[in-house]
Amino acid sequence: MQSTKSRRKVAPSTATNTAATENGGADSADKLDQLLLSSAICNNEDIGPFIRKAFTSGKPETLLHHLRHFSRSKESEIEEVCKAHYQDFILAVDDLKSLLSDVESLKSALFSSNSKLQLVAGPLLDSLDSFLESRTVLQNVTIALRSIATCVRLIEICSRSNFHLSRNNFYMSLKCLDSIETEFLDKTPSSTLRRMLEKKIPEIRAHIERQVSKEFGDWLVEIRVVSRNLGQLAIGQASAARQREEDLRMKQREAEEQSRLSLRDCVYALQDEEDEDDNGNDQNDAVGLSNGSDGHSGGFDLTPLYRAYHINQTLGLEDRFKQYYFENRKLQLTSDFQVSSMTPFLESHQTFFAQIAGFFIVEDRVLRTSGDLISKMEVENLWETAMSKMCGVLEDQFSRMQTANHLLLIKDYVSLLGVTLRRYGYPVDALLDVLSKHRDKYHELLLSDCRKQIAEALAADKFEQMLMKKEYEYSMNVLSFQLQISDIVPAFPYVAPFSCTVPDCCRIVRSFVEDSVSFMSHGGQLDFYDVVKKYLDRLLSEVLDEALLKLINTAVHGVSQAMQMAANMAVMERACDFFFRHAAQLSGIPLRMAERGRRQFPLSKARDAAEDMLSGLLKAKVDGFMTLIENVNWMADEPPQSGNEYVNEVMIYLETLVSTAQQILPAPVLKRVLQDVLSHISEKIVGALHGDLVKKFNVNAIIGIDVDVRLLESFADNQAPIFSDGDASQLKMALAESRQLINLLLSNHPDNYLNPVIRERSYNTLDHKKVVTISEKLRDPSDRLFGTFGTRGAKQNPKKKSLDVLIKRLRDAS
Repeated sequence: MQSTKSRRKVAPSTATNTAATENGGADSADKLDQLLLSSAICNNEDIGPFIRKAFTSGKPETLLHHLRHFSRSKESEIEEVCKAHYQDFILAVDDLKSLLSDVESLKSALFSSNSKLQLVAGPLLDSLDSFLESRTVLQNVTIALRSIATCVRLIEICSRSNFHLSRNNFYMSLKCLDSIETEFLDKTPSSTLRRMLEKKIPEIRAHIERQVSKEFGDWLVEIRVVSRNLGQLAIGQASAARQREEDLRMKQREAEEQSRLSLRDCVYALQDEEDEDDNGNDQNDAVGLSNGSDGHSGGFDLTPLYRAYHINQTLGLEDRFKQYYFENRKLQLTSDFQVSSMTPFLESHQTFFAQIAGFFIVEDRVLRTSGDLISKMEVENLWETAMSKMCGVLEDQFSRMQTANHLLLIKDYVSLLGVTLRRYGYPVDALLDVLSKHRDKYHELLLSDCRKQIAEALAADKFEQMLMKKEYEYSMNVLSFQLQISDIVPAFPYVAPFSCTVPDCCRIVRSFVEDSVSFMSHGGQLDFYDVVKKYLDRLLSEVLDEALLKLINTAVHGVSQAMQMAANMAVMERACDFFFRHAAQLSGIPLRMAERGRRQFPLSKARDAAEDMLSGLLKAKVDGFMTLIENVNWMADEPPQSGNEYVNEVMIYLETLVSTAQQILPAPVLKRVLQDVLSHISEKIVGALHGDLVKKFNVNAIIGIDVDVRLLESFADNQAPIFSDGDASQLKMALAESRQLINLLLSNHPDNYLNPVIRERSYNTLDHKKVVTISEKLRDPSDRLFGTFGTRGAKQNPKKKSLDVLIKRLRDAS
């Protein structure tokens, strides 16, 4: 069959051009339109524009005429094409007729082959049908077996999940549920079973979540009690460690003291095995408390927390649980900050701080062992909140306290809290700053307490020497304050040179030192001896010294009482040395540094007042005997062979005084008192000669006074066994004024007094005005009533002449 040829663009034919030419009568426009229309039709273009133009111009007949003319011009071409196609069709029909016979033979061959095929394939088709049916049954059975196996495995996993759920093994139960969802839920052949699983799995998960939340809630309640006990345990361990350190320091101080007292002996302190075992056990306890590997070490169990966190992670609720945990712990910490107004803080402070310490010990363990449950930043924020609150509570409570002991108890516990929490990495400087800030207030309260105790102790003093019947009394009242003069233990009963006031005051001061050191130690400041020393100085100089001074001025009325007070002050001087050494030892500084910075005796006012009081009373007593000087015969014809009456009485009293005083007064104190008394006696003798009591006297009376002074000098010399030779000489020098005056009056050349060298060497204590007055009273034995008549014209006595020159020259000089 001939294929259809594509159309070609046909140019206007020659015949058309000829016809147009022949119709020369038509106008040129019609020809042009006809030509354009023919060209458009030949080129298979749209003739719509020609049609619209024809109708627009109102000449459709012209268009129709052009179309008919074009159709007639194409008929011959169409006829030629049809003739060519017809010839081809005739040829094709001839070819088909030639094939018809071959088709008939092929049809018969196909029919024969089909019959044979039907005969052979029938049994095979029957077998195939049987096979297909059996295969379908096999496939159905296989599918059924697979479904049954799937259901059996599903039921086993469900049973396992129920088993774990009944044993509260929630994690394994959740793993079973996850396995069911991922491996079986979409593959479950039973729609009923699938619906049951889709309903029960969320219910089981909700049940597990409720159970875990309940267990976690119970743990939150329980951990508060556990935290308080844990805090108390940790602080108790810190206290035990501190006590061991104090015991070790005590042993070292004892060794140092023994070495100081016996420099040739080497003292070694060995630690007992029991102490080492205790130290090891305490260290193990501390390690177990802070670095335990299991949930139960250190006395608290974090298993419910770990379990709840793990289950919530498995449930996909990790972030929600973290937030829930942090908020609940924060609320617990806030409730721990509440200070009951019904209970005194002194009674509740241990529970308050132990609760907070336990809270942060638990949080430290949670931070280190629970993964990402809580961040370090969150723990630090909680600690900053707690630190701010604790500092505020301490500031408020310290501002209200008016008892030093209460302040010290709380400070000690807070410092133990700081030591405990510093081991876990928490900064505690703010707490220590609060303690340091109230250092002055504590010491002021402590000084006030000591002032009351000292006043009570002094009020109970009977000014009697203390009697000690047993060695432990001696150790408690003497050795413990290093008041002993000798290392030899005396025989008992032992009468101490001091009264009961001394050990009582020593105990008060020692307690002050220990309390001060206790407050200053463990507070972040390593070198605090200067602070302790400053307040010890205040206690001694402002409190004790003033109290003793008040006691001396108001309660001492007799010589025995004054003597006892002077003895007490001498012992207190040794006690003050002990106080500063004790403060240095407790503060942990070498004794040589403490002795290097030692100041003067802080009780000097009371000591001087006691000695002045004793001297004043003795002077008053001596003044009673010195009134007997009125009985002296100042114009005696012969010098007395022994001392005057007044000096004999004074000598008896002084010897009795020394025999009594040397039993309790130290030699330096007794020397100062005797020196003062002898100087007073000397002044009284000179005063008697200078005063109005004596109008005149002669050489015999002066010789008698010379005997009196010699007796007093002999008394001073006799004290050499008690004092050193130098001290005895100083006692003798107390009589220098009376001795120099007597020497001058008995001198053959009294005008030597005018020589500055001789005056400075031999008469340096004399006042020239007194010398003039007294010299004028001296009478020569020839100066009697009417004596000038018998001695008129006799030679003048050279001594008298020298004395007159002296008087004249001194008067001229004055």
